[in-house]
Amino acid sequence: QQQQQQQHSVSLFFVKEDPKGGVQFSNSLRSEQPLKLLVEAEEEGAELRVIDGNGVCVFKCSINRETESCRVGKQAFLITVGCNSVLLQFNSLNEFFTFHNSLKAFKSSNKVPSAFSRRTEDASAAQYFQFYSSLSQQQNMMQDYIRTATYQRAILQNHVDFKDKVVLDVGCGSGILSFFAVQAGARKVYAVEASTMSKYAEILVKSNNLSERIMILEGKIEEITIPEKVDIIISEPMGYLLFHERMLESYLHAKKWLKPNGMMFPTFGDVHLAPFSDEQLYMEHYTRANFWYQQCFHGINLTGLCRAAMDEYFRQPIVDTFDVVILMARSVKYTVNFLEAKEDDLHRMEIPFTFRILQSGQVHGLAFWFDVAFVGSQKTIWLSTSPTEPLTHWYQVRCLLQTPLFAKEGETFSGKVLLVANKRQSYDIHIMAMVDQTGFKSGNLLDLKNPFFSFYE
Repeated sequence: QQQQQQQHSVSLFFVKEDPKGGVQFSNSLRSEQPLKLLVEAEEEGAELRVIDGNGVCVFKCSINRETESCRVGKQAFLITVGCNSVLLQFNSLNEFFTFHNSLKAFKSSNKVPSAFSRRTEDASAAQYFQFYSSLSQQQNMMQDYIRTATYQRAILQNHVDFKDKVVLDVGCGSGILSFFAVQAGARKVYAVEASTMSKYAEILVKSNNLSERIMILEGKIEEITIPEKVDIIISEPMGYLLFHERMLESYLHAKKWLKPNGMMFPTFGDVHLAPFSDEQLYMEHYTRANFWYQQCFHGINLTGLCRAAMDEYFRQPIVDTFDVVILMARSVKYTVNFLEAKEDDLHRMEIPFTFRILQSGQVHGLAFWFDVAFVGSQKTIWLSTSPTEPLTHWYQVRCLLQTPLFAKEGETFSGKVLLVANKRQSYDIHIMAMVDQTGFKSGNLLDLKNPFFSFYE
């Protein structure tokens, strides 16, 4: 539930039945100044108060699941309490939908939870939306030149797909992609953002004089209503290893608003994986646990926790970058087509692999990166996080095996990676691997929610 108070400009009409069974609308308020509608969350709904220009409350009611209410026309709302009805006429479509979507959230607090709520722990969601509500984090992403410039190029070089079209921006953040869509000629952009960053996005829209073209809608895409079906959906839903944060499921969920034969930017994603050899990384990770081998730390024996510490550190995927010379084979690719995939397809993904080893050595683990493609009518543009391409804020991800495996040039290294979604908006990574010629096996279970950031050259 949204706890902050909302304020909207409205006109208020009282609805009365006439003796002949018809309906009359009357505005008995003679105030020259516009009325303000204040909306405040309650335990099981919301309190609505209409205030005139003198600060006097001229109408007040509570609205919940049981309240009879409905949308009327384009931007009006009818509420019936007992035998009395009022019509709220909103000054803009944007204000109406902000109110309407908030009201849905207030009224549905005790209803069947949304797809997002079913898959996400409350604590994880709160932390996630707080993180993305900060301008510093938005700046971090916007200053990733490869990310931002590639999105702009993909949209502008396919301007025919945007010109005079209706666009949905899922998880718009600062609204940067919505502005690119307008630059490409979009007629209307509905920009959906669940964090309080939506307020900042609204400020940017107004200060750039684009309120008629971009409508900011605060809420989760799984829970809100948008005014019409759209021609194209844009979003930046990728996390570490493509899938971290599980925003791709929200991106796929948004297809319920996509017209038949509509487009999605990005259109599909490829996850690449390859075996690597890095003795230094393995030993650094291993020796992190040495702290817990101390038998006299301020007079305390810590060794009882050394095994638990080792297990915890090896469960951490390593987020950093590396030189491609450490890769021991050509990568294997796993593709997700966003136009075709369903949300459930991302709950459990199995990636089988067979690598032909190109140089003898110890296999210390698997390296991961991803590419996404924007398939437009005019051009296909790629955004790559490969170690052979300029670095992005996604870096690359490496998962260590618990025990390294020696493999000779020409031998095959096979197994599978199993990605299992969890309610902490991330994945458990199961790796099972074997050198086929020797039969030696290794593996690991890692927690993508808790990576180790190791940014060194």
